[in-house]
Amino acid sequence: MSLDHPWPAPPAPGDVITVAPGITWLRMPLPFQLDHINLWLLEDGPGVTVVDTGVGLPDTRALWERAFAAHLGGRPITRVLVTHFHPDHMGNAGWLTERWRTDLWCTQAEWLWAQLAWRSREAADVERRLEHYRRHGCDAAALARLRRRGNHYPGLVPSIPPAFHCIREGDVVPIGERRWRVLTVLGHAPEHACLHCPEAGVLISGDQVLPKITTNVSVWGEQPAGNPLQLYLDSLARFRPMAADTLVLPSHGLPFRGLHARLAQLRDHHDARLAETLDALAEPRTTAELVTTLFRRELDTHQLSFAVGEALAHLHFLEADGRARRVVGEDGLHRFAKA
Repeated sequence: MSLDHPWPAPPAPGDVITVAPGITWLRMPLPFQLDHINLWLLEDGPGVTVVDTGVGLPDTRALWERAFAAHLGGRPITRVLVTHFHPDHMGNAGWLTERWRTDLWCTQAEWLWAQLAWRSREAADVERRLEHYRRHGCDAAALARLRRRGNHYPGLVPSIPPAFHCIREGDVVPIGERRWRVLTVLGHAPEHACLHCPEAGVLISGDQVLPKITTNVSVWGEQPAGNPLQLYLDSLARFRPMAADTLVLPSHGLPFRGLHARLAQLRDHHDARLAETLDALAEPRTTAELVTTLFRRELDTHQLSFAVGEALAHLHFLEADGRARRVVGEDGLHRFAKA
């Protein structure tokens, strides 16, 4: 089954499209190969609730100001709700809450991870992160690229609100005349919040369910033994009880209907990726060596960190499943082979 995209083209940056009564789609640019993020404006009585914020760069803030003038109808922003801590979502949370004298709403883990990411900017912090890539086989040139990038988070998230309103799994958040149920999901971020309004037939899926690309699911140095792919695949089952004609509002790509079909596609993709990964393990290989097999293209520094993390997520899944084994060599490198 193919997906149905009710709107074949997105709004221009800073412009909007109404996707349901009281729900407006705003798109902002990103300085990555993935060059955009979708943000959502929800009518909230006399004001507007913002879901996600874009990166905290001057161009994005200028587009926000244009949107305030052109699309809010004189209404204030009364709440800033962030699905997770990644910079394209949290980037302007501090600025927006200060500008409109309002509160940040997010889950506890996402606020804490935002604080950790923002504060881990010393050279020693960068070197600790590089050790993760070193043990998984990244060579000196790759490590030098990653070192030059350093901690890019504070550059994209200039400030984080010092306090927040905590939302949790199962909470019901009244926004305007609608009631949105919070669904927290794992694998992409520590406590990613999705918002579901069954009465309206709408799901704000954040990064957890995307229509075209697959969600980044990575092992990072802060949790080197994690199995995020298992967590992610388990989380997909949480969406299956939702109505088949649910309108899905993702953070990237176009809004769509066909949730159940997309869930099946995502599961099939990861099953195929796991099989491809296992086929490449006839001899022990580092994760960095595996990246050249799985990603047959030139990777920029941002993509390289994601590619290592994604490859390692599939390796950890296979290891936990008993289909792969880890060998730590005398050189300190971690290699994986078929069990």
